[in-house]
Formats: sequence, C-alpha cells, structure tokens
Amino acid sequence: MGFSNTLLRVSSRSLSDFRLGFLRAQFPKQSFRFNPNFTSPRSPWRSWLRRISDGDVVLGLIIANVAVFILWRIADPSFMAKNFTISLDNVTSGRLHTLITSAFSHMDVGHIISNMIGLYFFGTNIGRVFGPEFLLKLYLAGAVGGSVCFLVHKAYMAASSKGRQPWNMDPSKIPGLGASGAVNAIMLLDIFLFPKSTLYLEFIIPVPAILLGIFLIGKDVLRIIEGDSHISGAAHLGGAAVAAIAWARLRKGRF
Repeated sequence: MGFSNTLLRVSSRSLSDFRLGFLRAQFPKQSFRFNPNFTSPRSPWRSWLRRISDGDVVLGLIIANVAVFILWRIADPSFMAKNFTISLDNVTSGRLHTLITSAFSHMDVGHIISNMIGLYFFGTNIGRVFGPEFLLKLYLAGAVGGSVCFLVHKAYMAASSKGRQPWNMDPSKIPGLGASGAVNAIMLLDIFLFPKSTLYLEFIIPVPAILLGIFLIGKDVLRIIEGDSHISGAAHLGGAAVAAIAWARLRKGRF
C-alpha cells in the first residue's frame, strides 16, 4: 500500500482473515500450576505487576495498540516509518527499538481489529492461568521473535535477489508492522497447552484447537514458499517459535 511518497508494505497483517470467526467454547480447567508471586518483592516492577490483573494487561496492550494506530493518522509519516515499523534498514540504522514498537503498530482498521480480538480472547485465557507478568513477557517475546524472523527472511530475500530488484522493491527497505507475531505467540501457546479445547469456526462450526494451530502454521509456511509480500509468514512463525519455547519450558517447570 502506498504511504506518503514511499512504498510501505504491511508485511505482518492479521493471523488469518477469518480469525474473527474463532471464539473459545469454554475456558479449560488449569492443568498447569503457576505461582505468579514467586519473584522477589524487592523489585518495584514485579511488585507493580502483582498489583494489577491479567485483564489490566490485556486492556493496556489494546490501548497501546490503539494509541499507535491513532498516531499513524496525526504524526509525521517519516517519524512513524522510522520508529514504528521493522525493517533491515531501520535495524542497521540503529533503531533497535522497532523490534518491539512495530508490534504495537497498525495502519489498517481490519488489521488492528483482528489482532486485538485475538489478543483479548487468547490473552485473557493465558493471563488467567499464568498471571499478568507472564502474559506481558509473552507478548514482548512474541514481538521480538516475530521481528527477528521477519528480518532473517528479508535478509535472505535481499541476498538472493541482489541486483535483480528495483530500489523500491529492495527487501532490506520493505517494512513490516503489526501485533500478529506477538498475538500468534499467545494464541498458539494457548492451543499447545489446551489442544482439545473447542473453538468455533465462523461462530458456528466447532473445531478442535489443535487443528486450528496446525492450519495456521501450515498456512504461514505456505506464505513463505509462495513469496506472499503482503502477509509475513516468517513473522507469524517467529511468534509460533516463541510459543513452542514457552510451552517446552512450562512442561519442564521453568516458568
């Protein structure tokens, strides 16, 4: 999509165009024991997190995403592109904060709505089971994981297409934005933990959660193979990798 006089591709859009049709049929019983108060009370950060609820974290993340969405409409476009999108050009220029800020950034209404719905339903469940600190860390880890995989994929594309692409199609300059990597981490961890829970496709058709997880991961792999330039399968898979790591650590009791 065009923005200002610069090509801006939204490379990390919604997890799936039909994710709006998925709702959890029931919140499964907690099968993992987790004590959110295990950390040292001397840390002001952790003390603050213990005073808020998982719902507060979900609401705060949604508000932050909406705030950046509004900024895209009132702030300088060049500033937003430099500070709220992820790209090889941004990172090599020293703007490492975009590894996280890009995961709070949306330009398209449908993009932010689908991501925030996913964050609300799956984030609420994960927060209820593991607490607000875990949920916030998972979101940020998913953001970084999605951004890193996005960059690795673009670096590979840049190396393999060197000298064969016009300047405005240079993979190193193509930015990505969106909470999809972070939300994917939350959603897939929920699916990994509760694979037998039921989700409703289009609010009507009951689907085992694990089938949705397999479908989404497979679809993102296919996006990479087919070279989809509008939705970053790599960023989504970065979130999936974070979910897999979190799941493995939880199974070993390391969280």
